[in-house]
Amino acid sequence: MTDALIVEKQGHTAVITMNNPPANTWTAESLKALSDTVKALNDDRDVYALVLRSTSDKFFSAGADLKLFAEGDKAIARDMARLFGEAFETLAQFRGVSIAAINGFAMGGGLEVALACDLRVAEEQAQMALPEAKVGLLPCAGGTQNLTRLVGEGWAKRMILCGERVAAPKAHEIGLVEEVVAKGQAYERALELAKMVEQQSPIAVTACKQLIQNSRTAHLNQGYILERELFVDLFDSEDQREGVNAFLQKRAPEWKNQ
Repeated sequence: MTDALIVEKQGHTAVITMNNPPANTWTAESLKALSDTVKALNDDRDVYALVLRSTSDKFFSAGADLKLFAEGDKAIARDMARLFGEAFETLAQFRGVSIAAINGFAMGGGLEVALACDLRVAEEQAQMALPEAKVGLLPCAGGTQNLTRLVGEGWAKRMILCGERVAAPKAHEIGLVEEVVAKGQAYERALELAKMVEQQSPIAVTACKQLIQNSRTAHLNQGYILERELFVDLFDSEDQREGVNAFLQKRAPEWKNQ
């Protein structure tokens, strides 16, 4: 592990704090740590949600340290692209719900890690961009794919091909973030959303997330079939019986994630 990532648990929510001042740039070490952390959280049945936050008052994350690419070394580029991809794809495949609390500049890989999360809450002063083409590079950690899926081809092209930076209100307008909050409130709001997740059956949430993300690539008819199959599969779990009976008995369910 690395001091650049701080991991703690609050109830059934894991909080991952980026802690690499001044701008929370990603390194090979911190990317590996992110992958390992999310894999460990997937194995922890007591974790239902994940919040990604920053210790910086100015930056959520500035992405990669461009000094790594100054010499034009293709081997370094290949290794870093692989590490970025593995880390953020692992985050995207987190079993529960991941929420990014964007409290400042989210640039390049700093925006891509937020795009890998399920939900994004941004503070009103936050700004987001994928400016890689300005320095002769391109977003290689899911940026071209995830941004387009969220905001559509037009705005993805404005941000990537024109290098347009968007402030939090515009990001909300185009669907890049789900909510904008006042300065200093992103983390608290992300935790509130995580607490809402904790009230849901974690097994049902995992199945629902699989279905939603499956819709990106699968044919609609296949999605309908998988939806019914996963519905029936829930009846193998204790949580299914607990959820229904808790509702009928007018009490709060006690989830076991099994």
